[in-house]
Amino acid sequence: MNEPPCDRAQDEGATPAHERGGLTLKLDFRAGWVWAALVVLLSAWIIHGFFVPIAWASIIAIATWPIYRRFASHMPARMAAGGTPLVFTILVSSFVLGPMVFALGAVAVEAQRWLDKLALADKAGLAAPGWLESLPEVGPQISERWHALFGMPGAISIWLQRESSTLLNLAQTVGQFAVYHLFVVCFTILVMFFIYRGGDQQALRLNRLLIDAIGERGAPYLELAIRAVRITVVGMVAVALFDGVLIGVIYAVAGVQHAAVWGAVTGLLALIPYLVFVAVAGVAISLAIEGAVVSALAVCVLGYIVHLVGDKIVRPILVGGAVRLGFVWVLMASLGGLELMGFIGVLIGPVVLALASSMWRQWLMDRARSSAERIAAARSDRNVIA
Repeated sequence: MNEPPCDRAQDEGATPAHERGGLTLKLDFRAGWVWAALVVLLSAWIIHGFFVPIAWASIIAIATWPIYRRFASHMPARMAAGGTPLVFTILVSSFVLGPMVFALGAVAVEAQRWLDKLALADKAGLAAPGWLESLPEVGPQISERWHALFGMPGAISIWLQRESSTLLNLAQTVGQFAVYHLFVVCFTILVMFFIYRGGDQQALRLNRLLIDAIGERGAPYLELAIRAVRITVVGMVAVALFDGVLIGVIYAVAGVQHAAVWGAVTGLLALIPYLVFVAVAGVAISLAIEGAVVSALAVCVLGYIVHLVGDKIVRPILVGGAVRLGFVWVLMASLGGLELMGFIGVLIGPVVLALASSMWRQWLMDRARSSAERIAAARSDRNVIA
């Protein structure tokens, strides 16, 4: 039977005020969360252009944090607030940027050497390589075209003037690329300093936030993410050493001048996806221009094979073994992260998939445990009834 309206009114009147306001409080609570989410999204949109340097600074700081703790333990206590983080930031920046500056410097010196050769060749005309005309079918046509473009004295200067707009656009693109990455490097160093300065407090806050959000299970996931970041960085360095040593040996066998230097340059450029292909191709072209065609082809083919083995086999095995992620999953995470986020995605992709894999395994374990408990409870009930 339905309750009389007067009785319902009396009951509502007897309901405490804080219970009657429960719905209002709940709506206000939800509105507060919506407002907070809008503020967070707006903040993320404002600073999204700084994501790359923040991510790089966080990855480098996480990878080097155990070294920083040991370094800080040997520094005076009065320098802990600012001096120790500043000194360590300078040391890490020098360690990371020094080899890259060396590699780019070696490439710049080689480029200048080739420009000087072109300037001298322009005075008398640049003759086509001897092997070019011997190419089957297309060789004579290419040699004839080469002679028409570069064979006459001053032909290179005329060609450069004709292609000046294209070269200017290329120079502008390279300049913009360099300025942007200079900004990324500078801001990354700045963020690294503040992470080292307040890393302990930030780690405690993050750990507390995870525990408040998902309970005590958040701590293992944080440890897994840190371990994944460190082993991914180690894997990248291992690939650089692998490429540098083996490709350097290939250079030496092929007769490349200063093979050790160019092996080191190739290994350093292997830290950045696809640049190793440019380095190997540049060495191969240099050999081909000097007439060593067979050596150039060998360097190109073997160098690419070595890098593919290191990047697509060695690194996934190293990373996957440490974070319990299959070889194929690490490979897909690296390539997918590279496609989605660029170079930084090579490091972030395996970390995200390692977390997803850990959550999936935990969900399966919880589900199996819950099923086992239900079965045990059902058996217990049957035994009691019997």
